[in-house]
Amino acid sequence: MKFNLKSSVVKTREQRLGTIIGWKTGKASELSRDSAYTCAGCKGNGGKRLCEASGPFTQGSTCSEQMVECQAGNVRDAVLIQHAPIGCGTGQVAYNSIYRNGLAIRKLPIENIQIINTNIKETDMVFGALGKLEQSIRDAWDRHHPKAIFVGTSCASGIIGEDVDSVAVKMQEELKIPVIPMPCEGFMSKHWSTGFDATQHGILRQIVKKNPKKQENLINVINLWGSDVFTPILKELGLEVNYVIDLAKVEDLEKLSEAAATVTFCDTLSSYMAAVLEEQFGVPEVKAPQPYGIAGTDAWIREIAKVTHREEKAEAYIEREHKRIASRLKELRELLKGKKGYAATGSAYSHGLIAVLKELGIQVDGSLVFHHDPVYDSNDPNKDSLKFLVDNYDDVPKFSVSNRQQYQFYGLLKEVNPDFILIRHNGLAPLASRMGIPAAPLGDEHHAVGYQGILNLGETILEILAHKKFHQDLKEHVKLPYTKWWLDQKDPYILEKQNYAVE
Repeated sequence: MKFNLKSSVVKTREQRLGTIIGWKTGKASELSRDSAYTCAGCKGNGGKRLCEASGPFTQGSTCSEQMVECQAGNVRDAVLIQHAPIGCGTGQVAYNSIYRNGLAIRKLPIENIQIINTNIKETDMVFGALGKLEQSIRDAWDRHHPKAIFVGTSCASGIIGEDVDSVAVKMQEELKIPVIPMPCEGFMSKHWSTGFDATQHGILRQIVKKNPKKQENLINVINLWGSDVFTPILKELGLEVNYVIDLAKVEDLEKLSEAAATVTFCDTLSSYMAAVLEEQFGVPEVKAPQPYGIAGTDAWIREIAKVTHREEKAEAYIEREHKRIASRLKELRELLKGKKGYAATGSAYSHGLIAVLKELGIQVDGSLVFHHDPVYDSNDPNKDSLKFLVDNYDDVPKFSVSNRQQYQFYGLLKEVNPDFILIRHNGLAPLASRMGIPAAPLGDEHHAVGYQGILNLGETILEILAHKKFHQDLKEHVKLPYTKWWLDQKDPYILEKQNYAVE
């Protein structure tokens, strides 16, 4: 089998998919073309290995451990143990806010996240901290009586080689609930998306039912905290939604293997879990483009209908929705004519947002994605979201890969000079604002999904453009924190090109 659930360690995205975090600005079609290789070193399909831009420093990003925090830490009746120094726990503040907001959006009981940090100190780095870990697991049980306990590692516990697996096995036998080790050291992978896979790997190993009773109307939707847009869509086909991982309960995770199929709003997030569910649990992954724009949503719904044998219902729904949105979509296109947009998000999500922008008639001259997966785990061409974008919505001339580096973002925006940007990671939004460019921070990641999502995004863009004068005034009264030499540079990747790595 392709995936090994016997080990607690998931293969990184670099190993499995050839993920890169830096690529010189070029056409989206060029990146798509140069991605046409297999992870076995270009064998069999005539492709070439991507050249990755490697800079002399990184200004700021996140890590795999934080993605475990925002995934496993958001399972409602479980506890996450961070086997880490207390500094790694600072993310709990932000993720608690996101978790509570997500619960409110879904109309679920509002509560705080349940994450415990083992507080590894200097002496523990010398003498070990497995005793602290064992005590923290017992504390988690005594305080919360969870249905499962996740254990995430850290750079510190990884450096000293803590045997987390042995403690997890011992405590699982004692507590009679899953105690799930998830190796996710920050240095494990150069991109944080491996942390999604680490959480999903642990759930697939120790929570998902191994002998499921299949439910023909149940669809897994792998998502984050967004609003419940999938229930009304899939209800039209007579299907029921099983939302995972964020805001789910352990019983929802258990029945992942019972579903008729697995779908998502973002291939980056779902790649690993969807592929393993298909290979080892017989739950087909819907091999379709992401549900953005008319072309993507049509194809997505039709493929779900094909897998679940509901073709007639799907065609009727598609026809109704096309008619429903037609009038307002025409109005939005007229109102947004001549506007230029820019998407700066995770890779597959950005591909989807650009499709919606182009559906609205907005010019997209550039985009920044934080990493690039040349392939996804299913290795199915229908999941190639970048190629689908280029084939259906034309090219993006200034397409860039950069791992949330603000110093580059300035140059990228200066090259394109958009009227607005779309963003999910708000650290970049203030820089755009200081350049006179308003941003739409998409806190609800489902905002642009499906047919209604096209209208939603159009309305949001009109709202932020109404405030553009504020951002232009701000630009006139602030000073950017860069030297004149850097502000005058024409190439945002000039530092990377000094030691450009070609394999």
